Amino acid sequence: MSNAKKLIAVVGATGQQGGAVVRALQASGQFKVRALTRNPDKHPTLGDEVALADFNRPETLEAAFAGAHGVFLVTNAWEADANELKQATAAINAAKGAGVEHVIWSTLPNVEAISHGKINVPHFTDKAKVERLVSDAGFAYHTFVVAPFYYQNLLGAMAPQKQADGTAGWALPLDAERRVIHMGDINELGRIVAGAFAQPELAGNGEHLPLVGDFLSFNEVVATLNSQGNNLSFQQVPREVFAGWFPGADDVAAMLAYFEAHTYLGSDSREAIALANKVAGHQPTKFSAWAKANFAIPATA
Repeated sequence: MSNAKKLIAVVGATGQQGGAVVRALQASGQFKVRALTRNPDKHPTLGDEVALADFNRPETLEAAFAGAHGVFLVTNAWEADANELKQATAAINAAKGAGVEHVIWSTLPNVEAISHGKINVPHFTDKAKVERLVSDAGFAYHTFVVAPFYYQNLLGAMAPQKQADGTAGWALPLDAERRVIHMGDINELGRIVAGAFAQPELAGNGEHLPLVGDFLSFNEVVATLNSQGNNLSFQQVPREVFAGWFPGADDVAAMLAYFEAHTYLGSDSREAIALANKVAGHQPTKFSAWAKANFAIPATA
């Protein structure tokens, strides 16, 4: 029976998105999973199969995708010297050469197009520009999943910090009263991906499937956390001040300016969100429920 299962190759299987996809595909029981990583020897039990895949070594991709019905593709914008367009092009070409039928690309909104060139958020726009390559490659099926602002960011890259007045909280160039942040538990992205592979007639024709558990203002985020026993603060600061605080701060400020002007998803995405939830067969977790189970103020704050 297991030999009849279609093989799905999952790029970045040790990361948050790829790991979520591996777990969801395995939980579905419908697919055989080939977990792809740059260090397969370190993760021998990650999937039904574990194989080498390194976007910076395109020669590894042909074998990584060989025999696969589907491929989940994601790139990491924060890796040193990462060129997402180059990496994605190599992966798409390799998948096409291997005869892959269904490619799912993890994308983000095209901030350049949405803002008419007024806001520059490369780690969003660069992913969006890959969509044309996927569409034009001629796969039998292709799907775009859209990761949200991770709830997990509040435990990591955007965790509360100790403020000048001694409180723990956030100082950001953002109007905290505006509801602009589409959020979600990134561990739930895998259910959308697994559902899309299982239902290509519903979600294999270039659909955009965003994971959205909640849509909040930053004040609502803080209020939710404080209602659960925390004592967190928020202060809005000018962008030009924030931009000098740490390397890459101006990029974060530009992203927040985009949220404020256009929201995270950049448009009315209610129909796309509803389709994503239908494909997943699951309503994503609300922020309050996730926070109650997972949030803790880091010791550094």
